Amino acid sequence: MRYATVLLLGALLASALLCDAQKKNKTKSKGKLKSTVAPSTLESATVELQRAERCTAAKCKLPDCRCSDATLPRPKFKGKEHEIPQALISSLALQFVTITFDDAVNAVNYAQYDLLFEGLTNPDGCPATGTFFLSHEYTDYVRVNALYNAGHEIALHSVTHGDGTDYWREATVATIEREFGAQLQILETYAKVDPQHVRGMRLPFLQIAGNNTFAAAKNLGLGYDSSWPTQQFKQPPMWPYTLDYLSVQDCQIGPCPDAALPGVWVSPMVTWTDTEGYSCSMIDACAYPPEDEVNALFDWMLENFNRHYQSNRAPFGMYLHAAWFSRGRNNFAAFKKFLHHLATYPDVYMTGISRMLEYVRKPVLGQPFKSCEARPKTQCQAVHCNVEKTVTGETRYMSVCDRCPAVYPWLGNPLGQAL
Repeated sequence: MRYATVLLLGALLASALLCDAQKKNKTKSKGKLKSTVAPSTLESATVELQRAERCTAAKCKLPDCRCSDATLPRPKFKGKEHEIPQALISSLALQFVTITFDDAVNAVNYAQYDLLFEGLTNPDGCPATGTFFLSHEYTDYVRVNALYNAGHEIALHSVTHGDGTDYWREATVATIEREFGAQLQILETYAKVDPQHVRGMRLPFLQIAGNNTFAAAKNLGLGYDSSWPTQQFKQPPMWPYTLDYLSVQDCQIGPCPDAALPGVWVSPMVTWTDTEGYSCSMIDACAYPPEDEVNALFDWMLENFNRHYQSNRAPFGMYLHAAWFSRGRNNFAAFKKFLHHLATYPDVYMTGISRMLEYVRKPVLGQPFKSCEARPKTQCQAVHCNVEKTVTGETRYMSVCDRCPAVYPWLGNPLGQAL
């Protein structure tokens, strides 16, 4: 009964949000490069970045640098461990799976997330976790706090979500900093999320702005971005890497970076393949999914997973929006079945992206982590607010921790203060 209720509510909410979204979205020189910054900032109008050079293993070494074309050995090298650097032998055994959800957290999809992760554990006995890339509008911050306290990774997806791809393609460093920096403030104030625990970001529509995106991430103190899909590097799949040197990743949704941005990690979105052989950057973006039947969907997920598990063990990403669960009668059941199937593997770990990157930076033999992640223990007194969104005059309802803002938080006023 609980499962059926969640699906019904999900269908109704997805329909309502879709209507709302449709209303809103009618729509190389050598040496130094320029990264655009809004002239209104106190900084100069441009920031000079060094053009990235080709990466070599001699120059780029873990834990803080990794070439984009670096690979780890495949299982076929078993028996030849003496020929492989010790730090990489573990790749013959471990497979990381990163489960990510984009956009707002609300009462309905929170119930779905709760059902999905309930009872899931990794081989080390630690709870399986996911990454939630949060946009601001319609988000229930009380439930964000619950996800955070449960050990899931909270990451950034902007305040406004933008008005189509052009907004993000042409975004300056300052625009991106404003969008994601404001969301960081909102999360700290209204969901009790420690900013030091927020390590990653994903651009809406997966539309990056070349160097500007990654320069902004670096300025905000973030560790990684996961907005960049790859079709070319999926067989074998691409591993995460840093932007200290020039990336070899194919530029599916440009512009893509060509500057040296030391220490900024890219968690590439290795595309899935649908039933007709077409690539899709997110599960819900596949044009030709399997028939709406649990076993057919499960087999399709397993086929995509095995492209990683049976080759170089690059992290396997399961990227989607929760609205996908309401698009098919059996999507949720198949997804849940697949996660529980993964939990039976002795060498598969379902973690947030930042946790996976800890391992990529410092790979070890055997068990990947010394202990389970410490869970936050924040106190959140739920309050429900009815406030004005001043830029439109609309009324917004929101649930937050402890106290209501005076007005709906937004760009320029992320704390929702009375002006």
